[in-house]
Amino acid sequence: MKNNQQWPELNFVEMQDTIETLHQWLQIVGKIRLKTMPWQNHSWHTTLYITPTGYSTNAISYQGRIFQIDFDFKKHKLFIQCSNTETRAMDLKPRTVADFYNELFEKLTSMGIDVSIYAKPNEMEPAIPFAENVINKEYDSVAANALWQAMLKTNAVFNEFRSEFIGKASPVHLFWGAFDLAVTRFSGNPAPLHQGGMPNMPLAVMQEAYSQEVASAGFWPGSKDSPIPVFYAYAYPSDARFGEQKVLPKQAFYSPEMGEFFLKYEDVQKADKPEKTLHDFLQTTYLAAATTANWDRAKLEK
Repeated sequence: MKNNQQWPELNFVEMQDTIETLHQWLQIVGKIRLKTMPWQNHSWHTTLYITPTGYSTNAISYQGRIFQIDFDFKKHKLFIQCSNTETRAMDLKPRTVADFYNELFEKLTSMGIDVSIYAKPNEMEPAIPFAENVINKEYDSVAANALWQAMLKTNAVFNEFRSEFIGKASPVHLFWGAFDLAVTRFSGNPAPLHQGGMPNMPLAVMQEAYSQEVASAGFWPGSKDSPIPVFYAYAYPSDARFGEQKVLPKQAFYSPEMGEFFLKYEDVQKADKPEKTLHDFLQTTYLAAATTANWDRAKLEK
């Protein structure tokens, strides 16, 4: 029997409205983590994580307490837990971003958690203030659950791939800016100053994030301008030969415009061995980056 039954089908066109709403909600929750966590290199303190029920901030220390915010795509609830108060819950349902934002901060205030965020989205246009966004309001529970299930499966393969590297590597984490699950390996060498280019993203943040040589891979559910869920892999800085390297599986391709390798999620989901297919993509694109950039692989790999 094909293992692809464990990997859900993702149709971006059918899921678009839900993904766009979720993206806004994730930005709000992610910004709360950003403001309450100590800074970590490459903005790792801002990210969210995959859990058995959804996405989470994980534990956040706050004024002698710990709190945590969890998206639960089984119960379709947002849970706010705190070490010294009762858990609060919100419904994940069709509702505007403004409604979600207002209720979340009302509940945080009632728990004695007073956080002030930059209340507009980053890395997207238009950047409508959360409190004014009544455009994004769709939420389909089946679509939200399917996207989480896809990330759950991806998370497992990414973690296995990460374990094979003994150099500096990021956690497997969910960046709410672009809504992508990512894992990054580092050569240990400094990188040239990044020129930025993401909408509504401070240049200094981008330059610190890419201050060292990286080979990065991730999963992205798509956007209205590119409505196909994909796995991606890139290097920074990127050698001119990077895109010429042979990678697996055969369906993978290089985009000169983006400077990245891509593999459609559908090609993994339909494969006889989805996990191996994805792992092959991660490994061969990493080799393309490490080989062309002359990484000291003997010191970085098991």
